[in-house]
Amino acid sequence: MSATMKKIGRLDRPDNNGSAHMFDNPLLERISRTHISIPIVMFLSISAVSFYYALTSTSINLSIGLLLLLAGLFVFTFVEYMMHKHFFHMEPDTPAKDKLQYSVHGVHHDYPKDKDRLAMPPFISAFYALVFYLVFTLIMGDYALYFLPGFLLGYSAYLGVHYIVHAYQPPKNFLKVLWVNHAVHHYKDPDVAFGVSSPLWDYILGTMPKK
Repeated sequence: MSATMKKIGRLDRPDNNGSAHMFDNPLLERISRTHISIPIVMFLSISAVSFYYALTSTSINLSIGLLLLLAGLFVFTFVEYMMHKHFFHMEPDTPAKDKLQYSVHGVHHDYPKDKDRLAMPPFISAFYALVFYLVFTLIMGDYALYFLPGFLLGYSAYLGVHYIVHAYQPPKNFLKVLWVNHAVHHYKDPDVAFGVSSPLWDYILGTMPKK
């Protein structure tokens, strides 16, 4: 790791074998961890229910609905990028922001191979899904029933890709770029490669790692 690398976590260098102990209370410590399949199954299930209600309880044309679903997927890639860059990597310039940034993301940079902390705990994921539903419904009414599944499919893909790039060796095909970019983000320069599921917005907004 470069000596000039920006500090994200607490450790001098990432610990690829350890796991953070974040809470003295054993219950809190336990629920701060989750198997990656739990939020993915949760989001896919919510997507299926939302899509079912979109089909059965609205008069929205299916072709329009599918376009909205794709729009939700596309919008998620932008939200993923912006959240990672501006929230997960916020400047910890107050004690409260420092604690929040470390709890949400800094701990992951300290222990990048800790498979139990590659996603938010299920109750936080469920809260996120509810907030997204309410916000999208406020903005677009019944059209949200098609938009939400696309958005949550994007979220599920992000979780899956994030898990795979940390847990498995890269493939020998075009997908290898996802492994390479995320490794650069963790071990060389945390100010680049904010897109995990797709490098699209890194290309557009100039944060692709330099060759």
